[in-house]
Amino acid sequence: MTYRGFLAELLMAECDDRNRRRSERRIKAAAFPRQKTLREFDYEANPNIDPATIHTLASSEWVKKGEPLCLIGDSGTGKSHLLIALGIEAAMAGYRVKYTLATKLVNELVEAADDKQLNKTITRYGRVDLLCIDELGYMELDRRGAELLFQVLTERKEKNSLAIASNEAFSGWAKTFTDPRLCAAIVDRLTFGGTIIETGTDSYPRCKLTTQTTPLRTSTGVPSVSRGNQTSHRRVDRSWTGCWHGRWRSCWS
Repeated sequence: MTYRGFLAELLMAECDDRNRRRSERRIKAAAFPRQKTLREFDYEANPNIDPATIHTLASSEWVKKGEPLCLIGDSGTGKSHLLIALGIEAAMAGYRVKYTLATKLVNELVEAADDKQLNKTITRYGRVDLLCIDELGYMELDRRGAELLFQVLTERKEKNSLAIASNEAFSGWAKTFTDPRLCAAIVDRLTFGGTIIETGTDSYPRCKLTTQTTPLRTSTGVPSVSRGNQTSHRRVDRSWTGCWHGRWRSCWS
């Protein structure tokens, strides 16, 4: 190896090490409760999840465009796993990411408002490239909490990405956001121009155990997975959200 080639390899190794350390700092700053990767996700255990859709999201192009992502499904269907794993992918791609529970975020906003620090807190959450909100819909929010959350969503609209995981279908969000107009506005902020993934109702750990015990195999010996019900991944455009708002108005009129 020539001296010039040796220096080039040395510089490349230094650059790789710096990038690795930067990625580690971004992942740590995101405050994920645990490490989850897309490689660990078992698509055979939940055939509602389309691997091609997740592969596309893993590129973090949606984060670059400031688009939202909604993961909707029952408890134990892999929502939080995918939310964290996609957040980690974004952090490794160079984006600033923040993870929080919905209730924790609302409590922080209420405390900030009481301490006259609300604008500062909203700006901080609005500045990150991707905000991941987990467990949205598990608890009812009073009007003040819902309005404060809406301010954060408005701060980020069409500028920075937002990803949420919820155990409630949109039709059940009236239990979390009791004001119908505010509920419709929040749904609009979370869905306009984004991707919705419905993770289904079957528990991911239970399904994973079942598939590990009795896998279906093709003639080649490769596990076979039915994709017949993979109709739950869709892009959301203005016409869809318009229909949604019309549905809300008819329900609450």
